Amino acid sequence: MISSTNRRSVTFAIHTRDAHHSPSKRRRSSTRELADIVVAAAESSQQINKKIPNIARLRVSNIQLHGRDDDIKLLRSKLRELTKKKDGDDEDAARNHVGEMILVSGTSGTGKSALIHKGLGNHAAKSGYIFASGKFNAKLLKPLSAFSDAMTRLAKYITIENNKMGELSSGGPSMSTIIRNKIQNEFDEEDAEQLRRVLPGCAELLGLGPRRPSLFCPSSYADKVALFRSAPQLGSAKRRLRVSLTLAGKESIARMHYAVRRLLKIICSQLKGVVLLIDDLQWSDAATLDLLKSIVLDGEIPRLLIVGAYRLDEVPDHHPLAFHIRELEQMNVTITKIRIGNLSVDHAIPLVAEALGMDDDDSKVKSLAETIHKKTEGNPFFMLMFLRSLYDEKLLQYNFGVMKWTWDDDAVSSKIVTENVASVLVNKMSRLQEDTQRMLMVASCLGSNFRKSAVVEVMKNISRSEMRSSMRSVSSTAATMESSSLLSSDLTNSSAVRSFSCTAAIIRSSSESLLSSDLTNSSAERAYASSIEEFEEEGLCEVDNEECHFMHDQIQSAAFELISPDQRDSFRGRIGRILLQSLPSEELEASLFEVVSLLNCAATNITDEECDELAELNLKAGVKASENAAFDTAKVYFKAGHEVLGSRGWEGDYSTMLDLCSDGANACFLTGDFVSMNELIEEVLSKDIDTKEKYRVSEIKVKSLLTVGKANEAINAALDFRRQLGLPAPQKKAASKFTITREYIRVKKLLKGKIAEDIANLPELDDELYEMGQRMNEHLATSVYLVEPTMYPLIIFQSVTTSLKHGLNSSSSPAFARLGMLLCGPFGKPHEGLEMAKAAELILERPGMRSSTSNTIFVTQTFCYHWTSPLQDTIAPLLKGYQVGLEIGDNDRACFCLVGRMYYLFFTGRTLGSIQKELEAAANVMTQLKQEENKLKITILLSSVKKLRGLDAEASDKMLDSILASAAETRNNLSAYVNVMKLEVFVFFQQWREAVDLVQKAGDVRLFLSSTFVVVRYTFLAALTYLKAAQSSSGWKKRQMKKCAHNAMQLIRGWAKNGNVNVVHYLRILGAELAVLNGKKEKAKDSFNAAIAASRRIGFLQDRALAHELASAYFKAQGDEFWRNYHIECSRTSYQEWGCSEKVEQLYLRCKDVKE
Repeated sequence: MISSTNRRSVTFAIHTRDAHHSPSKRRRSSTRELADIVVAAAESSQQINKKIPNIARLRVSNIQLHGRDDDIKLLRSKLRELTKKKDGDDEDAARNHVGEMILVSGTSGTGKSALIHKGLGNHAAKSGYIFASGKFNAKLLKPLSAFSDAMTRLAKYITIENNKMGELSSGGPSMSTIIRNKIQNEFDEEDAEQLRRVLPGCAELLGLGPRRPSLFCPSSYADKVALFRSAPQLGSAKRRLRVSLTLAGKESIARMHYAVRRLLKIICSQLKGVVLLIDDLQWSDAATLDLLKSIVLDGEIPRLLIVGAYRLDEVPDHHPLAFHIRELEQMNVTITKIRIGNLSVDHAIPLVAEALGMDDDDSKVKSLAETIHKKTEGNPFFMLMFLRSLYDEKLLQYNFGVMKWTWDDDAVSSKIVTENVASVLVNKMSRLQEDTQRMLMVASCLGSNFRKSAVVEVMKNISRSEMRSSMRSVSSTAATMESSSLLSSDLTNSSAVRSFSCTAAIIRSSSESLLSSDLTNSSAERAYASSIEEFEEEGLCEVDNEECHFMHDQIQSAAFELISPDQRDSFRGRIGRILLQSLPSEELEASLFEVVSLLNCAATNITDEECDELAELNLKAGVKASENAAFDTAKVYFKAGHEVLGSRGWEGDYSTMLDLCSDGANACFLTGDFVSMNELIEEVLSKDIDTKEKYRVSEIKVKSLLTVGKANEAINAALDFRRQLGLPAPQKKAASKFTITREYIRVKKLLKGKIAEDIANLPELDDELYEMGQRMNEHLATSVYLVEPTMYPLIIFQSVTTSLKHGLNSSSSPAFARLGMLLCGPFGKPHEGLEMAKAAELILERPGMRSSTSNTIFVTQTFCYHWTSPLQDTIAPLLKGYQVGLEIGDNDRACFCLVGRMYYLFFTGRTLGSIQKELEAAANVMTQLKQEENKLKITILLSSVKKLRGLDAEASDKMLDSILASAAETRNNLSAYVNVMKLEVFVFFQQWREAVDLVQKAGDVRLFLSSTFVVVRYTFLAALTYLKAAQSSSGWKKRQMKKCAHNAMQLIRGWAKNGNVNVVHYLRILGAELAVLNGKKEKAKDSFNAAIAASRRIGFLQDRALAHELASAYFKAQGDEFWRNYHIECSRTSYQEWGCSEKVEQLYLRCKDVKE
């Protein structure tokens, strides 16, 4: 306060100084000095107000948790369990572990977020864990926003907070340095850039350096690509991006998921524990839900706890979140569900007492709490807002005489409570300063998180009259209030003090307007600062320097309600237009989703020029969302851009419309919206434009047909498009041997004199036409293999021919690998095939070929190298193919590699116990990656392994029979895998009658498993089965069985002659059994010894055991007990080492019978 003496001295100084000036100058000077006096009074009042004890202030924020003790205990128990998840505690359990998560649900205002932050977050921080959170915003369409915010806060803690501790006591690097180094060693530049796009706030942690922050999301950083505003620049940018989007699909989704999981694994492995809260999941985008599912299912991320919160009444059964929860539960994910409701009367009393700073035993407090509870039904947020409304309406006042809050029970009881808490908040906001209301209106459109600078930027560029026209109702402004009433008002009311300060600022600015036509920047800044301070003091927003966020979603909703309903879309559009015109390009790029979302609100009333600009911005936003693998969000932006242009988009320069349709169709395909996808595809195909411009939608059409099982239609579509391009395309019919041979000869002529290095050094394919043709051939190869296998060689020959004549691209490596597969298998030329496989792998070393790595490794290692190299040599490369496949997002081929590796581990005699552990882990991987058919192949092998070990034999038989029955209905190679593994079990358990029945009913297994080692193994087992059947038969049946065995042995001899080292011991075993059949005793004896020695050399443990067992049976028939016992003991030892417990038990009983 200014004392009377001081006021008189100030007045005297003014009069004395003014005596030397003219009357007009004296008036201006007097007005300015008057403003200074009022401002000084306001500042003095504010200082006094700050000294008022807290007891005189109503507390409606940072209230303790009441009535949530059980929920807090449950949350903290999960935190304690997190500490038990240490690296290496139980490696096998960790490998097979399926994650868990916590979901907290309840209606709005029940305190879900408060429970997690105070009950779990604060405790986690005190215990040395990192707690990071992010929340979704209902009004802005930004993919992965909440998860990105949480990761940014996690990265901020690591890079900033951790560094405050300095170096470790040992003098070593800080934890943040260790984590950063591990991350940079793990990710190459391409992967790091992808992570930066998805998680821009982690850029510094990734070693890429921070970018300018978004004005809307306080925890995001801009991408490195600048936004080009002009149409030509934007067009060129999207042209550059279109190449990368050609391959954008489920691979990009898988790649992003895997990269994020690897990042979390590195971070969490170096910390005590990490808790990530994703709030308001009811507003989540599908991309976030899929990512969270991927993280939770990954059992290799240590000490990570995912917590989600959502409004229960806004998530019906058909909501995407409800669907994901059910799916996770079906995958055996442990979900701890906490459902919180309103408070009981007993818990409402201490809440009200704490807000008032009074004793909860006070009878008046109890009475007030009961009244409030009755009116609000115990909703915590509504109770506090009701209390605040009592305070604002002077029904609740602090009496300094008795040092307590006082109220009139009858007045409180008679207060009408609306069912909508937003209405209470709107009434509260209508009593705030007009500038504060205007800023709240703007802030509500920017999201739950926003920056002060963003609000100020809009306020500077929008007039008061425009704001007033957009407001639902306008309260009296501070400028019109009489200063006397302000000076005499109760200065304990912080709102009055701020209004007083604002009035003074306006008076002074008015005086200065005599000298200047506009308000000075300093006065405007003070007005904005006053409003921001009022935000915080009234408990509406939490302000942390530049960053702000609404204290509750209901507050943001109430602020939005200040905008007139019929003006909301235009108001948001106006905000978007202001930001578009005023923000620097880098800030605009960082805030692209928010700005475009705002502009889309007012897309109906804009000029054609603005429509063109908005369509390009939607395209840019859709492309950016696609880069983040958020195709559901991308679809919305592509659709918005398409609707803005309408039919006019195909007039003149239609490049934007073409990209919107093409990229939109791709987004629809990847999100399962096939109706919209087909509409966009047909729209493009119906236009009279260059065929090459129809490539993208044609490719999407082919892929979509394959996805829904329409392989025949996919083949027709791909062949038709090749013909439209003017490229050769075979007829869709069975290819004759003559045709296949003729095309092979043509390819052979082109390859004449070329070795692998020559092929790998061919020039790069730079003709767009042939590149499109090669891509179509890749899809054709997949299709014809399912429908018309005889066409498969023709497609491969065509792709190889194009590469040889026109150059190499990413399709060339798989093409040469597949040619190698054909040469090694059906053509019987393994050495030529291996040269093609080598060429394929050399092509991978060229730049830009990484996308084909997993596919190429799968083909070369599964179909080629085993024909001349030990099968064990394929195990490590197949594991690499699996790992690289996950890194690049090629989950299909990654899982193909994993399946091949598991079967080859079995065939090479790896111990069954170790195989079972790997198979169980592989089954979890297949579940996580939604690889149903590959999971069945793993299940087939796992069931067989369990049966050999004597585990769940009956269940294993039922599983195999079930898979065999379903495979017979859907034409695929699952039946071949079942038959091979059932034959394995029959042979090892010496069930020859069942084995004969199986090989006679199975048909030509080699047709389905061509060129794989599975075919080689099956041929050996079938030949052995025929020989054993012939030994126990006579007459024509014996001759028939012997002939079948002879034919199979001829195949194996041919493979051995061509250098297949993996079949030598097969020939020795079969030779011994053939000698037994022919009665050649000495040859049989020598062949058994040779078979045992060959099995030992190749390392196939199970075949050594089998050779000993067969030899034992032979010597038993000869009456030679010594050698019989010797071989049966060796067989038992080998089976024991292999882990075939059931067989060991069988041989033990057999030995026991002999001894008795």
